[in-house]
Amino acid sequence: MSRNVSFGIMALALVARVASGAEPAVPPTTWIDKDTGHRVWRLTPEPGSSSLYFNYNAFTPDGKSMVYNSPAGIHALDMASRKTRLLVPAGPGRNRPHTISVGQKTNSVFYLKTDSETKITSIYSASFDTGLEKKLVELPAGKRVDSINADETLAAGTFEPVSATPRPPQPKTNSKGAMMEQRLASRTPLVLFTINLQTGKVTELLQSRDWVNHLLFSPTDPTLLMYCHEGPWQKVDRIWTIRTDGSQNTLVHKRTMAMEIAGHEWWGKDGKTIWYDWQYPKGVVFYVAGVNIDAGKRTAYSLQRNEWSIHYNATSDLALFAGDGGDPGQVAKAPDGQWIQLFRPQKVMVPGATDEPGYVQGGVFKSERLVNMAKHDYRLEPNVRFSPDNKMVIFRTNMFGPSYVLGVGVDRE
Repeated sequence: MSRNVSFGIMALALVARVASGAEPAVPPTTWIDKDTGHRVWRLTPEPGSSSLYFNYNAFTPDGKSMVYNSPAGIHALDMASRKTRLLVPAGPGRNRPHTISVGQKTNSVFYLKTDSETKITSIYSASFDTGLEKKLVELPAGKRVDSINADETLAAGTFEPVSATPRPPQPKTNSKGAMMEQRLASRTPLVLFTINLQTGKVTELLQSRDWVNHLLFSPTDPTLLMYCHEGPWQKVDRIWTIRTDGSQNTLVHKRTMAMEIAGHEWWGKDGKTIWYDWQYPKGVVFYVAGVNIDAGKRTAYSLQRNEWSIHYNATSDLALFAGDGGDPGQVAKAPDGQWIQLFRPQKVMVPGATDEPGYVQGGVFKSERLVNMAKHDYRLEPNVRFSPDNKMVIFRTNMFGPSYVLGVGVDRE
């Protein structure tokens, strides 16, 4: 029996044990997915380990390390050796550091940590090179931050004004959809702000009664922030950008059809293009769309229902895209959508076709399945991203019981 086949059988046996309720065993370190022929690696040794949200930067600027989380704290993964080390240990009890992202300028991870005695939350950085932890600024009470800008001088976040009328108690629900409806309907005042990581100065950018969420700075422009109006997507104009002086508050995608939705946005590596899931209308026709915010040029790649994914990502040269799939309970209601997918974009323009500067440039995705996710519980979103060398798609999964971070080769062996 070959090594590849034996690892595949081991993986299937582990899945069977989980399904039967037996104690989950440690997954193998590598195997070949029997349904796709692609090699898979387990990148993290800790049960309960997980990668960052799909659009947060997880890699150091030199491409040598990736950050991930576990109950023990914040870890560094060496991309060449695949060795891991604990970078920021968790405190006692539930006092764990909360990762924001890896910096775009220095080999540092930025995170939040709350003092167990004073209860004050502060922004910290830790160096991948030296391990040195540094306290940057304390956050004023009631404020949260979600993103660090490209030159690592600002963090962006939101807070509810003290003068705001307290939000009425909401009925408890296990439904994410119901929660989002309730939060949107509450019309709770919210302030979008930045905080200077050297001086602690807070600058308010926007006051809103809409639910502002998913803040993400451009990876190249330190003055440009993307954010969303959160809520059921068919009820909001979701994707926006704003400058760090509060100017140029701009809607990125304007709806032209009832029940049209756009969301799960992310920055391209150029820091000028925003990509997102576009459905025209919701749950019927599917695209991955992009808009260059400087030139206004728009692109849309179509894909089939079973190719739709909760999240997508792309290589810096846009030669490859990836998706994390979805189960039948997701918006696409795909009967066979539980796969990590690789997409090769193809344009459909032909010589002589009518084209105008304002036209969307159409294309199609040619898909290839990388990993069978049939045993994955999609309440844990896999959150795909490419490795810095574009040879691997990295994601998290609970297909073996506890969550781990896996990587799958883009090319078959």
